[in-house]
Order: sequence, then C-alpha cells, then structure tokens
Amino acid sequence: MGLRSHEQLVVCVGVMFLLTVCITAFFFLPSGGADLYFREENSVHVRDTFIRNEALRKKEQEELLKKAEEANPVPIPKPEIGAADDAEGRRVFVKQMIKFAWDGYRKYAWGENELRPNSRSGHSSSIFGYGKTGATIIDAIDTLFIVGLKEEYKEARDWISEFNFKDLAKGDLSVFETNIRFTGGLLSAYALTGDKMFLTKAEDVATLLLPAFETPSGIPYSLIDLQTGRVKTYSWASGKAILSEYGSIQLEFDYLSNLTGNPIFAQKSNKIRDVLTAMEKPEGLYPIYISMDNPPRWGQHLFSMGAMADSWYEYLLKQWIATGKTDQRTKREYEEAIFAMEKRMLYKSEQSNLWYFAKLNGNRVEHSFEHLACFCGGMVVLHAMNEENATIAQHYMDLGKNIGHTCHESYARSTTGIGPESFQFTSSIEAKTERRQDSYYILRPEVVETWFYLWRATKDEKYRQWAWDHVQNLEKYAKGNAGYSGIRNVYDSNPEQDDVQQSFLFAELFKYLYLIFSDDDVLPLDQWVFNTEAHPFRIRH
Repeated sequence: MGLRSHEQLVVCVGVMFLLTVCITAFFFLPSGGADLYFREENSVHVRDTFIRNEALRKKEQEELLKKAEEANPVPIPKPEIGAADDAEGRRVFVKQMIKFAWDGYRKYAWGENELRPNSRSGHSSSIFGYGKTGATIIDAIDTLFIVGLKEEYKEARDWISEFNFKDLAKGDLSVFETNIRFTGGLLSAYALTGDKMFLTKAEDVATLLLPAFETPSGIPYSLIDLQTGRVKTYSWASGKAILSEYGSIQLEFDYLSNLTGNPIFAQKSNKIRDVLTAMEKPEGLYPIYISMDNPPRWGQHLFSMGAMADSWYEYLLKQWIATGKTDQRTKREYEEAIFAMEKRMLYKSEQSNLWYFAKLNGNRVEHSFEHLACFCGGMVVLHAMNEENATIAQHYMDLGKNIGHTCHESYARSTTGIGPESFQFTSSIEAKTERRQDSYYILRPEVVETWFYLWRATKDEKYRQWAWDHVQNLEKYAKGNAGYSGIRNVYDSNPEQDDVQQSFLFAELFKYLYLIFSDDDVLPLDQWVFNTEAHPFRIRH
C-alpha cells in the first residue's frame, strides 16, 4: 500500500535531516584522519590526538591500537628464558631483550622520546619539553652498536643523520639531561664508530645549550627553550641551580672541545669548576643548591650522595680518569669530597651491618639511601682500580663491596626481587621502605652498574648471578606488551606497571647487563670511561 502525501512529506524531511547531520559531522571531524602514520616497512606509529576528556582519549587510543595491530598482524617476539646457564647464553639473552624493547619502540613510537609499551604509543617526560626529539634513538645507538644489532644500528644512524635538534625541540629542555643523553650519546657513537656525522651532531646540540651558560657567575641555568632563547631555573628550586646538574657538564664539554678543537665548551665547564674550587665548603661538603648570584652562594645545607648531587662526585673522579690522570685538581677535589662524606654521612646499620651514605639536612641525619645513590659503590671501586696507593685502593674496594651488598639487600628484601626508589634504616626495618611513595622502580641502572664494576674488579661470580637474577625479575614483572615498563610497588606480588620504557633503559641498564656477561676486552676500563648516562668515551692517554 502506497504512502499518503503527508506521510511522504514526513519521510522526506527525516531523510534530509539525517543527511544534514552526516554532512555537518564530516566537517567537524579532526584533521589527520585516524592519525595513523606509516613509517618504513609497515612500521606504525600511533600518536595521541588532542583529547578533551579521558574517556574519549581511551576510546580513541583503543581504536588506533586496533588499526595498528591490523597493519602489523605479526606480534613482536618476546625473549624466553631458556638454557641461559653460562655467560654467553645470558649475554645473548640480554641482547634479545634489547631487540624486543627496540622493536616495540620502532613499531609504536618511532621518533618519539620514549615508548609506552602497554599502551603501544609514544611518551615524553617534562625534561624533553614537548617536542619529539627521538631521545630513545640517541640514548640507544651506542648500545645497539656494542651488542651487534647491525640493522637496528643502521636505522638509528639514518634517523640521526636527518636529526635537527633545534627544529624538533620545543618548550623548556633540561640542560643537564640534554647534555648527558644527547651530547653524550652522540659523542659516544662517534667514539665507537669514528663516524664524523655523530661528532657534528654532538657539537650542534652542545652549541644550542651555550646560552644557558651566559650568567654572571658562569653557573648555567637549568632550563632552556631553544625556540625563544629563554633560560631559567626550576620554579621549585627558588631560583637556584642544582649540584648534580651544573656539576655534570665537564666530561662531555671537555671531551667535545678535545675532539673538535673548539675551546668554548671546555671554557664553559672549566668556569664552573673554578667557581666551585674558590668557594668554601661547609665541613668539606657540597650543598645541593647554589644561587645564581655573582659570586654565588650556597643554598640550604642539604647534602646527599643521591638525587641532585650524585653525578657531581662521579664526574670529579671520571674527569681525572678521562684526561689520562693528568687533571690532578679533579682528583684532589674528589678525594677531599669523599673523605668529608665518609666522615659525616657514612653509616653502618645496627642489625645487618649494612653500609650506606645517609642524607644530611644541616645537622639532622636522615637514615635513607636512594637507588640513585647506589651508583657510588661502582664509583669507589673505579677509584680503587685507578689508585696507586695500595692502602687507599683496598679501603675503597672494601667500601664498594659493602655498598654493592647493601643495594643487593634492598633487592633481596622486596617481594619482586627488585629494589625500591629509596629505602630506610630504622629500628624496625633495614634496606626496605614502608613509604608507598618510595616503593616504585623505573628501570634504574645504578645497582647493576655497581655490580658491573665489582665484577670487573673482583671476578666474583656472585655479581654475575645477582645481575642474572635481575634479568629474570625484569622478565617476570617489568616486561610489557611491546617493551619493558617500570613497576609501581616492588613489594606487591603482582605489581602494576607504569607503562613507561625509559630511554636510559637502553643507554644504561641494558648496557651494564650486557657488559657484565661479556669479556673484559669489550670496553676495557683502562681505555674507556662512562658518562653518567653510561655513554662510553675514550680515555685520552
């Protein structure tokens, strides 16, 4: 039966309304389509679009992830722990871990700073500003070369050859992090390969940082915006600079001047050293904060071997080694600093006889030790390996062993076998933490770093075994869908992952794990020195 005329009118109006809605919605769709970007060989990079609410963001991410999987139906193979019962097998297994993590980054976050391995998308922390500067690529390339991942090295090298840091970097960049990761990573790649492209890129990056050093005293600002030229300190630091940051410039800048013949970089880093040499140190100690005045003044008397101080002491020692032990000022100031810290900050726990460096706030002692501070075991072992005085060498070798043991206990006393960000020593607990905010692990390398130096110095098999235990625990608790992630609580039997694959996983943790199962002629310590991001530089004999 046909429709009456008024019914036909209603139908027509309805159809026209639907057509109008569809056409209007088309024009309001976000530009960029599904925002799916194809790279070489079917590699897919999923990028977050501008999202106004969390629910919509999650829904769109699921849709993009589905499309990415459709474009890449073959999953990335995960390494499997098999018959890895000798050093060679364990080294090969670590190499498989590196490839697995790299493949995830390449597939889902190529050109981004870091990877979210479970969300399978890009990630960037505030230290990188908000530009996509490929931090993982530059942090990883020396490790890729060292372990012999030739195709992966080539694709990283090809990307870096087109890399223009100024064009890619946006917002406030950490001068310190840019120096140790980007300048350091590129210098290391040059030192290993002799490819001058890397040296040119390293000089380009370091040159972009120079405006941060244009201060009355020579102490650099902490942050720089390369697009505007604006420099500043951290807002939370009350206008002051941080010891571990302005104090961890010399290794890279002096090496860069040595390689290029351009003295400006060494001049900037030497100026910082001159300022600190001239300042009076309270009881021989270096406070964490310094003012931007001329002359500068120390801030609050906070002292630490860990965060905001650590690499300053490391660079005093390593600059002496890097110069072929010719820079005697750094050696003297290193020895004076460590002696003062031993005198005021070194403790042994009452129950387990565990050695650690406490924190000082004026005269108040905080009996805690950070994962970051665990690097110092390796530092004093490296000192012992280069010390001519046998008594002093033995003293620091023993101290390094004690620190390595303490940091291992922080791992062994957790549910996951992985150590927390910080741990305390009280009447009720030792080498553990009851603070939820300290119980996370973000793929930090410092404990394994100390075990690496102890292995090279002593050949005690327990250090290799401890490293292998950590490999197994990473596989059990930190392995994600397309890479490795930090975990939120090392005391949980089924910890939640934080979904961030840090760039320093490649630069540091993977490198130290690979080297601890390698022969000593792979980066021998009488020929190479590592910066604080574990990028190796040649010692200048």
